[in-house]
Amino acid sequence: MKFLFQLAVRNLSRHRRRTVITAAAIAMGIGFYIFMDSLLLGMELESMRNLVWYETSAARVYDNGYWAERTNLPLDIVIEQPEAVLSALVEMDVQAAPRTVFSGELIVFQDPYPEAGSARITAYAIDPAKDDDIFRLRETIVEGRYLRSEETGVLIGGWLAEDLCAAVGYPLTIITRTRQGYYQTMDLEIVGILSTPNPVINRNGVFISLQTADYYLQMEGAVTEINMQFSGQVIRGNTGYLHERTQEVEATLASVVPDIEVFSWREIAADYLAIANAKQSATGMILFLVFVIAAVGVSNTMLMSVYERTRELGMMRALGMRNREIRRAFLIEAAGIGFIGAILGTILGAVLASIMVYVGIDMSWMLREMDVGYRVARQIRGAWHPAAFFQAALSGIVVAMLISLIPIRRILRMRVSDALRG
Repeated sequence: MKFLFQLAVRNLSRHRRRTVITAAAIAMGIGFYIFMDSLLLGMELESMRNLVWYETSAARVYDNGYWAERTNLPLDIVIEQPEAVLSALVEMDVQAAPRTVFSGELIVFQDPYPEAGSARITAYAIDPAKDDDIFRLRETIVEGRYLRSEETGVLIGGWLAEDLCAAVGYPLTIITRTRQGYYQTMDLEIVGILSTPNPVINRNGVFISLQTADYYLQMEGAVTEINMQFSGQVIRGNTGYLHERTQEVEATLASVVPDIEVFSWREIAADYLAIANAKQSATGMILFLVFVIAAVGVSNTMLMSVYERTRELGMMRALGMRNREIRRAFLIEAAGIGFIGAILGTILGAVLASIMVYVGIDMSWMLREMDVGYRVARQIRGAWHPAAFFQAALSGIVVAMLISLIPIRRILRMRVSDALRG
């Protein structure tokens, strides 16, 4: 075995050009695989963060019956005693903030032009002070200022402002329905424009104060939801902790306010997660095809490498080497080429992944016009995935060994005389 290992190592150094070409093909496949895995994993993690930080929070309290009608954003299924719920959550050391969410038609009057722009929007009535503890809207303001509780101001998403040619100081009107179902117009003024990493908020998000919404919508102190954040990790991986905390909150609140339900962000964003899981399957197929393409390149060079040495194999057999020894020698040589390619590919993949992790790619020009499903609006960044490095490197070595078996088997079936003639 020692002799076969030495023979394989000597062949690697003797056929340097062939070794370099084959190892380079393996390295390119491994490097691109690691790069794509990092990119797609980064988009998934960024989407989850932007869901929790700007859209769903870690968990949410609804009145019993709201969940079944949530897509309609009803105002007649509400939490009547939000202060009691908030007090109970404070005692549990859970940060919470009330919101009233409703839909409507937004009309912006573009001074000095007489015409107006309009769009269908989702409006969020928030308590500016408490909402800061749950969501990260304040830090995304690019023009104007943050909302105040006592004013009839409004914050709007940056893309929505661009579509309607709106700016800070412009008057606007929201046409919606009150809690009783009557049409209502809300005359407001833009005090700030948001540019969040979440495209849903940028496209049709509008934020007003809870006090203003309570007056116009005749809510009488009621809200449609109460959002929460927990101290532990809830975004990825620790689903058990998230489920336990949600169940604990629901059990405690049930004794304080009857007829309420608590849902985690994974339940609220179940539709997105289902799409994400489907995309993961498609992503896995894409990565598989990438590796197949790389394997084709590897197989081409490996086949050439073995077939060019038909005469050499014939000479080995003529000198008395057994077929299994020749097969082992070539497998060791192929494994060596795969190992070199795996090392180079891992380095290449690490360089490409580090660029994605620390620099990223600005894709706002595409994400602005196209809804790709991910909650990413501007910079796309990668994420480190150590398991992918190991899987890709091991696959490169195994692929090189398996592909080398095909021509070796064919040549070993030839007669020694035929092999010596090449």
